[in-house]
Amino acid sequence: MTGWLEVHRGEAPLVVAFPHTGSDLADVDGAFVSPWLARRDGDWWVDELYAFARDLGASTVRTRISRSVIDVNRDPSGASLYPGQATTELCPTTTFDGEALYPGAGPDETEIARRRALWFDPYHAALEDELARLIAIHGKVVLYDAHSIRSRIPRLFEGELPQFNIGTNGSATCAPALETAIAAICAASGQRHVVNGRFKGGWTTRHYGDPQRGVHAVQMELAMRGYLDEPTSLAPTNWPAPLSPVRAATLTPILHEVLEACLAFARD
Repeated sequence: MTGWLEVHRGEAPLVVAFPHTGSDLADVDGAFVSPWLARRDGDWWVDELYAFARDLGASTVRTRISRSVIDVNRDPSGASLYPGQATTELCPTTTFDGEALYPGAGPDETEIARRRALWFDPYHAALEDELARLIAIHGKVVLYDAHSIRSRIPRLFEGELPQFNIGTNGSATCAPALETAIAAICAASGQRHVVNGRFKGGWTTRHYGDPQRGVHAVQMELAMRGYLDEPTSLAPTNWPAPLSPVRAATLTPILHEVLEACLAFARD
Protein backbone atom coordinates (compact mmCIF):
# COMPACT_ATOMS: atom_id res chain seq x y z
CA MET A 1 0.00 0.00 0.00
CA THR A 2 1.22 3.49 -0.85
CA GLY A 3 -0.21 6.66 0.62
CA TRP A 4 -3.04 6.70 -1.92
CA LEU A 5 -3.12 3.21 -3.46
CA GLU A 6 -4.37 0.21 -1.49
CA VAL A 7 -3.73 -3.30 -2.82
CA HIS A 8 -4.74 -6.36 -0.85
CA ARG A 9 -3.52 -9.62 -2.34
CA GLY A 10 -5.82 -12.60 -1.92
CA GLU A 11 -5.43 -16.06 -3.38
CA ALA A 12 -8.96 -16.61 -4.71
CA PRO A 13 -9.73 -15.99 -8.42
CA LEU A 14 -11.55 -12.72 -7.74
CA VAL A 15 -10.42 -9.08 -7.85
CA VAL A 16 -12.73 -6.39 -6.48
CA ALA A 17 -11.84 -2.88 -7.67
CA PHE A 18 -12.84 0.38 -5.99
CA PRO A 19 -12.10 3.23 -8.42
CA HIS A 20 -14.38 5.89 -6.93
CA THR A 21 -14.36 5.53 -3.13
CA GLY A 22 -11.51 8.02 -2.60
CA SER A 23 -11.96 11.56 -1.33
CA ASP A 24 -8.33 12.78 -1.42
CA LEU A 25 -7.99 15.88 -3.60
CA ALA A 26 -4.18 15.53 -3.50
CA ASP A 27 -2.23 18.60 -4.59
CA VAL A 28 -5.09 20.15 -6.58
CA ASP A 29 -7.37 20.87 -3.62
CA GLY A 30 -7.12 24.63 -4.13
CA ALA A 31 -7.94 24.46 -7.84
CA PHE A 32 -11.59 23.51 -7.31
CA VAL A 33 -14.48 25.90 -6.78
CA SER A 34 -15.40 23.91 -3.69
CA PRO A 35 -13.67 20.92 -2.04
CA TRP A 36 -17.11 19.64 -0.95
CA LEU A 37 -18.40 19.84 -4.51
CA ALA A 38 -15.28 18.06 -5.76
CA ARG A 39 -15.90 15.17 -3.36
CA ARG A 40 -19.67 15.03 -3.71
CA ASP A 41 -19.95 12.39 -6.45
CA GLY A 42 -17.82 9.75 -4.77
CA ASP A 43 -19.03 6.16 -4.39
CA TRP A 44 -19.45 6.69 -0.67
CA TRP A 45 -18.72 3.75 1.67
CA VAL A 46 -18.64 1.13 -1.10
CA ASP A 47 -15.30 -0.25 0.09
CA GLU A 48 -16.80 -0.64 3.58
CA LEU A 49 -19.90 -2.29 2.13
CA TYR A 50 -17.73 -4.93 0.46
CA ALA A 51 -15.29 -5.32 3.38
CA PHE A 52 -16.28 -9.00 3.55
CA ALA A 53 -14.65 -9.63 0.14
CA ARG A 54 -11.25 -10.14 1.75
CA ASP A 55 -12.72 -12.84 3.98
CA LEU A 56 -13.70 -14.68 0.79
CA GLY A 57 -10.05 -14.59 -0.34
CA ALA A 58 -10.56 -11.85 -2.92
CA SER A 59 -7.92 -9.34 -3.91
CA THR A 60 -8.89 -5.68 -3.70
CA VAL A 61 -7.49 -2.62 -5.45
CA ARG A 62 -8.54 0.84 -4.28
CA THR A 63 -7.45 4.40 -4.95
CA ARG A 64 -7.92 7.06 -2.28
CA ILE A 65 -7.76 9.80 -4.94
CA SER A 66 -11.08 11.46 -5.67
CA ARG A 67 -12.61 10.86 -9.06
CA SER A 68 -12.73 14.65 -9.50
CA VAL A 69 -8.92 14.75 -9.57
CA ILE A 70 -8.78 11.98 -12.16
CA ASP A 71 -11.32 9.29 -12.92
CA VAL A 72 -9.54 5.95 -13.20
CA ASN A 73 -12.67 4.43 -14.76
CA ARG A 74 -12.61 6.62 -17.86
CA ASP A 75 -10.91 6.02 -21.21
CA PRO A 76 -7.47 7.64 -20.88
CA SER A 77 -7.71 8.82 -24.50
CA GLY A 78 -10.58 11.07 -23.47
CA ALA A 79 -13.13 9.26 -25.66
CA SER A 80 -16.64 9.16 -24.19
CA LEU A 81 -17.86 5.82 -22.91
CA TYR A 82 -21.45 6.90 -23.52
CA PRO A 83 -21.58 8.92 -26.76
CA GLY A 84 -24.59 11.18 -26.94
CA GLN A 85 -25.30 10.94 -23.20
CA ALA A 86 -24.27 13.21 -20.36
CA THR A 87 -21.18 11.96 -18.56
CA THR A 88 -18.00 13.24 -16.92
CA GLU A 89 -14.47 13.33 -18.32
CA LEU A 90 -11.14 11.75 -17.43
CA CYS A 91 -10.50 14.86 -15.32
CA PRO A 92 -14.07 16.00 -14.67
CA THR A 93 -14.92 19.66 -15.12
CA THR A 94 -18.49 19.33 -13.82
CA THR A 95 -20.39 17.38 -11.19
CA PHE A 96 -22.98 14.76 -12.15
CA ASP A 97 -25.56 17.53 -11.89
CA GLY A 98 -23.66 19.80 -14.27
CA GLU A 99 -22.16 22.28 -11.79
CA ALA A 100 -18.71 23.61 -12.67
CA LEU A 101 -15.87 22.19 -10.59
CA TYR A 102 -13.36 24.86 -11.63
CA PRO A 103 -13.62 28.64 -11.80
CA GLY A 104 -12.19 28.52 -15.34
CA ALA A 105 -11.75 25.94 -18.07
CA GLY A 106 -10.25 23.24 -15.86
CA PRO A 107 -7.00 21.29 -16.30
CA ASP A 108 -5.17 21.61 -19.63
CA GLU A 109 -3.52 18.73 -21.52
CA THR A 110 -0.25 19.07 -19.61
CA GLU A 111 -2.01 18.91 -16.26
CA ILE A 112 -4.17 15.97 -17.34
CA ALA A 113 -1.03 14.09 -18.44
CA ARG A 114 0.58 14.82 -15.07
CA ARG A 115 -2.39 13.47 -13.15
CA ARG A 116 -2.54 10.41 -15.36
CA ALA A 117 1.13 9.61 -14.72
CA LEU A 118 0.77 10.13 -10.97
CA TRP A 119 -2.47 8.30 -10.28
CA PHE A 120 -4.21 6.72 -13.28
CA ASP A 121 -1.32 4.68 -14.65
CA PRO A 122 -0.14 3.28 -11.28
CA TYR A 123 -3.69 2.25 -10.35
CA HIS A 124 -4.10 0.29 -13.55
CA ALA A 125 -0.60 -1.17 -13.32
CA ALA A 126 -1.56 -2.57 -9.91
CA LEU A 127 -4.84 -3.92 -11.26
CA GLU A 128 -3.13 -5.52 -14.24
CA ASP A 129 -0.45 -7.08 -12.04
CA GLU A 130 -3.04 -8.62 -9.75
CA LEU A 131 -5.07 -10.02 -12.64
CA ALA A 132 -1.96 -11.50 -14.26
CA ARG A 133 -0.87 -13.08 -10.97
CA LEU A 134 -4.23 -14.75 -10.41
CA ILE A 135 -4.62 -15.89 -14.01
CA ALA A 136 -1.24 -17.61 -13.71
CA ILE A 137 -2.54 -19.46 -10.64
CA HIS A 138 -6.11 -20.22 -11.65
CA GLY A 139 -6.35 -19.76 -15.42
CA LYS A 140 -9.56 -17.78 -14.97
CA VAL A 141 -10.43 -14.78 -12.81
CA VAL A 142 -13.41 -12.48 -12.24
CA LEU A 143 -12.86 -8.73 -12.05
CA TYR A 144 -15.71 -7.13 -10.15
CA ASP A 145 -15.78 -3.34 -10.45
CA ALA A 146 -17.70 -2.01 -7.44
CA HIS A 147 -19.64 1.26 -7.73
CA SER A 148 -22.59 3.20 -6.37
CA ILE A 149 -24.47 6.35 -7.29
CA ARG A 150 -27.37 8.44 -6.04
CA SER A 151 -30.75 6.99 -6.95
CA ARG A 152 -31.93 10.09 -8.79
CA ILE A 153 -29.74 12.28 -11.01
CA PRO A 154 -31.95 13.76 -13.77
CA ARG A 155 -28.98 14.89 -15.86
CA LEU A 156 -27.73 11.31 -16.14
CA PHE A 157 -30.90 9.21 -16.19
CA GLU A 158 -34.67 9.44 -15.89
CA GLY A 159 -36.54 8.53 -12.74
CA GLU A 160 -35.18 6.28 -10.02
CA LEU A 161 -32.31 3.94 -10.82
CA PRO A 162 -32.82 0.22 -10.15
CA GLN A 163 -31.08 -1.04 -7.02
CA PHE A 164 -28.73 -3.31 -8.98
CA ASN A 165 -27.21 -2.17 -12.28
CA ILE A 166 -25.10 -4.90 -13.88
CA GLY A 167 -22.75 -3.85 -16.67
CA THR A 168 -20.96 -6.17 -19.08
CA ASN A 169 -20.81 -3.91 -22.15
CA GLY A 170 -23.59 -5.74 -23.94
CA SER A 171 -22.49 -9.16 -22.60
CA ALA A 172 -19.04 -8.78 -24.16
CA THR A 173 -16.85 -8.64 -21.05
CA CYS A 174 -17.74 -11.94 -19.39
CA ALA A 175 -19.20 -15.35 -20.12
CA PRO A 176 -23.02 -15.49 -20.35
CA ALA A 177 -23.13 -17.91 -17.40
CA LEU A 178 -21.61 -15.34 -15.04
CA GLU A 179 -23.90 -12.54 -16.17
CA THR A 180 -26.92 -14.84 -15.78
CA ALA A 181 -25.89 -16.01 -12.32
CA ILE A 182 -25.47 -12.47 -10.98
CA ALA A 183 -28.74 -11.28 -12.55
CA ALA A 184 -30.60 -14.24 -11.04
CA ILE A 185 -29.40 -13.38 -7.54
CA CYS A 186 -30.44 -9.75 -7.95
CA ALA A 187 -33.84 -10.79 -9.32
CA ALA A 188 -34.40 -13.19 -6.41
CA SER A 189 -33.79 -10.34 -3.96
CA GLY A 190 -37.12 -8.82 -4.92
CA GLN A 191 -35.46 -5.49 -5.71
CA ARG A 192 -35.26 -3.98 -9.17
CA HIS A 193 -32.26 -4.81 -11.31
CA VAL A 194 -31.16 -4.25 -14.89
CA VAL A 195 -28.44 -5.72 -17.09
CA ASN A 196 -26.66 -3.28 -19.42
CA GLY A 197 -29.10 -0.47 -18.79
CA ARG A 198 -27.86 3.09 -18.26
CA PHE A 199 -24.56 1.78 -16.90
CA LYS A 200 -23.03 -0.81 -19.21
CA GLY A 201 -19.61 -0.87 -17.59
CA GLY A 202 -16.89 1.75 -17.50
CA TRP A 203 -13.40 1.67 -18.95
CA THR A 204 -12.17 -0.86 -16.38
CA THR A 205 -14.80 -3.42 -17.31
CA ARG A 206 -14.43 -2.83 -21.04
CA HIS A 207 -10.63 -2.70 -21.04
CA TYR A 208 -9.93 -5.80 -18.96
CA GLY A 209 -12.95 -7.94 -19.74
CA ASP A 210 -11.58 -10.58 -22.12
CA PRO A 211 -13.07 -14.04 -21.65
CA GLN A 212 -10.63 -15.54 -24.16
CA ARG A 213 -7.76 -14.39 -21.96
CA GLY A 214 -9.49 -15.68 -18.85
CA VAL A 215 -10.63 -12.33 -17.42
CA HIS A 216 -14.39 -12.04 -16.89
CA ALA A 217 -15.26 -8.47 -15.91
CA VAL A 218 -18.51 -7.17 -14.43
CA GLN A 219 -19.46 -3.74 -13.14
CA MET A 220 -22.01 -3.43 -10.37
CA GLU A 221 -23.53 0.00 -9.92
CA LEU A 222 -25.63 0.16 -6.76
CA ALA A 223 -28.28 2.76 -6.05
CA MET A 224 -27.14 4.37 -2.79
CA ARG A 225 -30.56 4.12 -1.18
CA GLY A 226 -29.72 0.47 -0.55
CA TYR A 227 -27.25 1.35 2.18
CA LEU A 228 -27.76 4.97 3.24
CA ASP A 229 -30.52 7.53 3.69
CA GLU A 230 -30.44 9.79 0.64
CA PRO A 231 -31.49 13.40 1.32
CA THR A 232 -33.87 15.12 -1.08
CA SER A 233 -31.32 17.88 -1.73
CA LEU A 234 -27.60 17.79 -0.99
CA ALA A 235 -25.72 20.21 1.27
CA PRO A 236 -22.45 20.09 3.20
CA THR A 237 -24.51 19.52 6.35
CA ASN A 238 -26.16 16.31 5.10
CA TRP A 239 -23.81 14.84 2.48
CA PRO A 240 -22.26 12.39 2.44
CA ALA A 241 -24.86 10.64 4.54
CA PRO A 242 -23.45 7.97 6.84
CA LEU A 243 -23.70 4.30 5.98
CA SER A 244 -26.92 2.95 7.47
CA PRO A 245 -26.39 -0.36 9.29
CA VAL A 246 -30.10 -1.10 8.99
CA ARG A 247 -30.18 -0.66 5.21
CA ALA A 248 -26.81 -2.37 4.71
CA ALA A 249 -28.01 -5.39 6.69
CA THR A 250 -30.49 -6.09 3.89
CA LEU A 251 -28.11 -5.37 1.02
CA THR A 252 -24.90 -7.03 2.23
CA PRO A 253 -26.14 -10.65 2.15
CA ILE A 254 -27.17 -10.17 -1.49
CA LEU A 255 -23.76 -8.78 -2.39
CA HIS A 256 -22.12 -11.64 -0.48
CA GLU A 257 -24.08 -14.09 -2.59
CA VAL A 258 -23.07 -12.24 -5.76
CA LEU A 259 -19.36 -12.48 -4.94
CA GLU A 260 -19.74 -16.14 -3.99
CA ALA A 261 -21.30 -16.73 -7.41
CA CYS A 262 -18.32 -14.99 -9.02
CA LEU A 263 -15.97 -17.32 -7.16
CA ALA A 264 -18.00 -20.41 -8.04
CA PHE A 265 -17.91 -19.43 -11.71
CA ALA A 266 -14.15 -18.81 -11.66
CA ARG A 267 -13.47 -22.13 -9.96
CA ASP A 268 -15.72 -24.15 -12.23
